[in-house]
Amino acid sequence: MTTMSQVVNAGFPLLTVTAGLPAVGAIATAAVPAARRTAAKWLALLVSLATLVLAVVILVRFEPGGDRYQLNESHAWIADFGVRYELGVDGIAVALIALTALLIPFVILAGWHDADPLETKSSRWRPTQGFFALILAVEAMVILSFEATDVFLFYIFFEAMLIPMYFLIGGFGDRAHQHGDKAAATQRSYAAVKFLLYNLVGGLIMLAAVIGLYVVAGTFSLSEIADARASGNLDMATGTERWLFLGFFFAFAVKAPLWPLHTWLPNAMGEATAPVAVLITAVVDKVGTFAMLRFCLQLFPEASKWATPVILVLALISIIYGALLAVGQRDIKRLVAYASISHFGFIIMGIFAMTTQGQSGATLYMVNHGISTAALMLVAGFLISRRGSRLIADYGGVQKVAPVLAGTFLIGGLATLSLPGLAPFVSEFLVLVGTFARYPVIGIIATFGIVLAALYTLVLYQRTMTGPVKAEVAEMPDLKLRELVVVAPLIALLIFLGVYPKPVTDIVNPAVQHTMSDVQQKDPQPDVEAAK
Repeated sequence: MTTMSQVVNAGFPLLTVTAGLPAVGAIATAAVPAARRTAAKWLALLVSLATLVLAVVILVRFEPGGDRYQLNESHAWIADFGVRYELGVDGIAVALIALTALLIPFVILAGWHDADPLETKSSRWRPTQGFFALILAVEAMVILSFEATDVFLFYIFFEAMLIPMYFLIGGFGDRAHQHGDKAAATQRSYAAVKFLLYNLVGGLIMLAAVIGLYVVAGTFSLSEIADARASGNLDMATGTERWLFLGFFFAFAVKAPLWPLHTWLPNAMGEATAPVAVLITAVVDKVGTFAMLRFCLQLFPEASKWATPVILVLALISIIYGALLAVGQRDIKRLVAYASISHFGFIIMGIFAMTTQGQSGATLYMVNHGISTAALMLVAGFLISRRGSRLIADYGGVQKVAPVLAGTFLIGGLATLSLPGLAPFVSEFLVLVGTFARYPVIGIIATFGIVLAALYTLVLYQRTMTGPVKAEVAEMPDLKLRELVVVAPLIALLIFLGVYPKPVTDIVNPAVQHTMSDVQQKDPQPDVEAAK
């Protein structure tokens, strides 16, 4: 009998199949008859679980101490323009593919009934099928973005994922419009259009930079560009490299999102359903920070160092600005959105600190932020669906009537403020240490983001979960089995990776060393010699 290991060793296109399975699953889910919406849900869930199995196979097959890019696939595509279908994964990509494949089944389970009330008597209208098909389509495009080692191929999926996200935000947002609330529908449309326009503008600027890169390098292949640079056959003019870097970085900063290009995120997360909000900030936005490591630093090392001081200042503003606005929010989902802007500031700060600890912490932060935000936002979604309101003032005393819901909400919140013992603490600590080693003033100011995180998280919990029980929540049911299945594994992961982050750091650290080599940076040495 042929084993999976033998199939992979025989040249099985594991990366293509891992991304292709949810793409095929999206088509199959959309094709399910309108009357069989439950079957469509189960099909989407099974496809997402099968994709998770393949992601685990990638994780097992990847050798952290081996070649930089592994499980490579390369085929001619548009030969006249030098475009190839090239895939490969390093440790950073492997970790983020695993995160994506892990979160999608929980997103599907959490949104199990989100499209149901939109059903009509029309036999042609399949909102439930469309909802889950769009989620699988986003998963496929995100995974391909993590796998692509051809710059043009990456660009295609970097932009293509905007289309299903646009329909998820604009077509499946908060359901007030079912009761004739046209204002809510208008707000959703505004949020979806704003999301699309911001990201399209960034993508168009990046396209110009992609074309410019091809003119200079004569190829879109990361490996060929690296070989040409190493052999001295590629020598970009300083001005050219800086302009190309800015074109790429602008698109990634919009996606990330980095201040002042962040304003689409609170609207999109506020108007989307909670599972789609998780898809935005825990999955899609990670493509932006991932691309900064893979493309900005690798393709434009000198320009990356040139731009570092300005980027660090922008990241610092994101940290403090996002946290301050989170403190003043009255809307639960917008609070989480502004908190995410602050957290992405930490991630970008770690990337451009140009230290091993900073970049390892930033990569670990991408994974941990995805898990912690998913936990908090999904529990918040369960809370909002019970009360029918996103306003913090409409809650109070929930812990007395729904203690399990309140407890899971508290753990998600504590993870958001990076409490020691929970996963985000380790990554945030590494980012701050790595930043302080090279830019101590930036590192010191950034620590105020932690204080503000404690403030907005604990105030949110106090106002919603403690105090007298409000009449509107007196009969609120606690978490159901399906909801517990969604939240419990995420909380378990937050605790496990908070105590033992080594499985992730072992995978990403070799890739970080390669990135540090790309930019020709070494970690600063301590001013005080260790005692002998």
